[in-house]
Amino acid sequence: MTIQTAFTYITGAIGDLYDAREAANIAHIVLEHITGMNKLDRLVHKAKLLTPDQNTRLKSAIEALQRMEPVQYVTGSGWFYGMELTVNHHVLIPRPETEELVAWIIEDLTGHPHPHLLDIGTGSGCIPLALKQNIPAAVVTAIDVSEEALAVARENAAKLRLEVAFSRLSALDEQQMATLPAFDVIVSNPPYITQSEQATMQQQVWGFEPSIALFVPDNDALLFYRHIAHTALQKLNAGGALYFEINESLGQEVVELLQSMGFRDVILRQDMFGKDRMVKALTQRR
Repeated sequence: MTIQTAFTYITGAIGDLYDAREAANIAHIVLEHITGMNKLDRLVHKAKLLTPDQNTRLKSAIEALQRMEPVQYVTGSGWFYGMELTVNHHVLIPRPETEELVAWIIEDLTGHPHPHLLDIGTGSGCIPLALKQNIPAAVVTAIDVSEEALAVARENAAKLRLEVAFSRLSALDEQQMATLPAFDVIVSNPPYITQSEQATMQQQVWGFEPSIALFVPDNDALLFYRHIAHTALQKLNAGGALYFEINESLGQEVVELLQSMGFRDVILRQDMFGKDRMVKALTQRR
């Protein structure tokens, strides 16, 4: 099979699952992963035959894609804030909306000489690694309850040669969180999808991404926001900032929660799609 016929093979195999543009984009990602050649090189060498090993890997990739497995898990990598990250089923796939949250923090910290930052529920490490890459003077800590996720995050940090301190801690365990030092910024993209919302989600998400990083009980949708905000009140320096990515349907509830807990200047911000997606709140100046 040539590179050109492989492209046609992939798009045809997944054509019933994705529209033509998305199927073509997935085919390009898979072929770059399998051949190691970028799009231009593949165009120039479109008549080049795949090796037997590449044909085997192509077949496996197509079978995974036909099961609706996200292409990032098929290739083992995803992009975030200009960084290529290792991803697997133990971590969420980094998303563009989260890049907007990171950009907000980077903008706010312009001119800060030596900020101390904490990411809660780090997953692949995408948030703390992007912050460290763009704010080299920052001291960055990241925690997660999953040791498997932390292994992925540490691999990404080593690959990118970025210094982030990773620890296994549960955001819901007050005693564990009490062991943390003080910070200027705390950020979190916690689980925020209610279990009843699963029925409306794409299979690529609920069928493959880790449920521990996605879902909260219907009767306590603000579970993680409440616990993390409590930690922030204990661990943020005076005037420190707390940033959340949020469920688009819970924006006002998160704002009211933070205001009721004593945070000031609470801001709800929309993402590029016009959805309520980010919240920032400041602690009181002591």
